[in-house]
Formats: sequence, structure tokens, C-alpha cells
Amino acid sequence: MKKQRSEKSRPSIFWVLAGILLPIGYLLARFKIVDGEKLPRTGAFILTPNHYSEIDPVMMGIVAWKLGRLPRFLAKESLFRVPVVGWFLRRSGQVPVARGGSARGSAPLEAAQKVADEGRIVVIYPEGSLTRDPDMWPMRGKTGAARMAFEHDIPVIPIAHWGTQQVMARYAKKISWFPRKTIDVKVGDPVDLSAFRGRPLDNATLTEATAVIMDAITALLEDLRGEKAPAERWDPSQHNQKETGRFDG
Repeated sequence: MKKQRSEKSRPSIFWVLAGILLPIGYLLARFKIVDGEKLPRTGAFILTPNHYSEIDPVMMGIVAWKLGRLPRFLAKESLFRVPVVGWFLRRSGQVPVARGGSARGSAPLEAAQKVADEGRIVVIYPEGSLTRDPDMWPMRGKTGAARMAFEHDIPVIPIAHWGTQQVMARYAKKISWFPRKTIDVKVGDPVDLSAFRGRPLDNATLTEATAVIMDAITALLEDLRGEKAPAERWDPSQHNQKETGRFDG
């Protein structure tokens, strides 16, 4: 049988990004990946990690690369206006998403269609922002990943990581270079959303499906941390916190 060619083996702008980011990433941390074989090596899917450090996307990008896939993220639109950074983001297929307004909903859906058509992956943080949970457990999720999965019939692969907060604390402005940290990562099975098939894609359905996705991510994180998450998931609206931006606590 002919061996499946790795997606990252094809020349692309990712080779340049890997040449820049991989040495830095490996200097900062070692990656211990559990069940990495569960990440599909081909085909389209949505990868949904937990989120508690601003350096998470870099570290998850390295993990995806190590497992043979080229990560596309939904990134803040403002980043695309930064010289050089914006050029790399556009050339590598990252997707600009507005923080609010009507533009917020269109870009992710267009990205999903492109992902499905080209058999690529897109990384979506269901929480939409760094978790507000005091102990950095996943907080309430937003419905974008679930909607994308249903509308384009793309599987959702949950993934959890723990340790990036040692590299860069939540909302910190500086990176901790030494000593070298360890980042534990665990890949889950595709989230079973079959119970929602055939139901209207209304807010109730999407909210319930998102909770299932968040449960899968949280269970993986519980395994990595060796402890149980709170019985009730953190909801910023119940604690007078904004959904986006920095916060105290």
C-alpha cells in the first residue's frame, strides 16, 4: 500500500513559518502528546482546543505541524493589518474574523466551505477568548464550531493542552524562556453530535451541541491535569465579566 503523503510535505508558506517558529517553540517547551494518532492525517475537520494563554495558537500550531497537518485559525481581523504579520496570515490561509457586527458571522462560514472543499483543517477556540475561569478550566463555549460542523458536515476533533501558562501566563506581556517547560497535549475522538442530526439549527440546538463539545475538551483536560473540573462551567455573564478583552481576576 502506498504511504499517504503528509500534508506538510508539500512546499508552502508553512515551511517558512515552521523555520521561524519551530526553533523558538522547541526552545520554550517540550511537547508530550497523548493519542496523537487520533488526529486525522487527511480530510477536513474542526480542531477545538481549550484556551487560557495568548501563546496558545503558536503552541497548537506546532502540535498540528508535528502531527502532519497545516493549521488554519480564525484570527482577529486587526492582526491582518499588522505589517509582515498580516502578509504571513493571508498567505498561510488564516481567516480574519471581526470581533462584532455582521462581519463576524460570514467569515467563519466561508472558511468552513473552503475547509470542506479542500480537505483542510481549521482551528477554532470555542470559548472565543481566554477562559475567565479562575482555575483556567474551559468556560462556556460559543456556537460557531457547532454551526460550522452541522452546516458543512465536518467532524469536530477536541484537543486539550496544559502547560502553556508556564510559558506565558494569562494576559502576561512577557514570555518565560527558562527553564524549558513541558506542554502536555491530548487528542480526543471525534465529538459525537449524532443526537442533533435532523434538528433545526436554532439557538437551543447549537447551544446544546456546543456544551457537548466543551464537555469533550474538559474531559481531556481533566485527564491531563489529574483532577476534576467544577461541576458548573464558568459563565462570564454570571460574573459581570465581558465576553472578550482582558479582565481582572
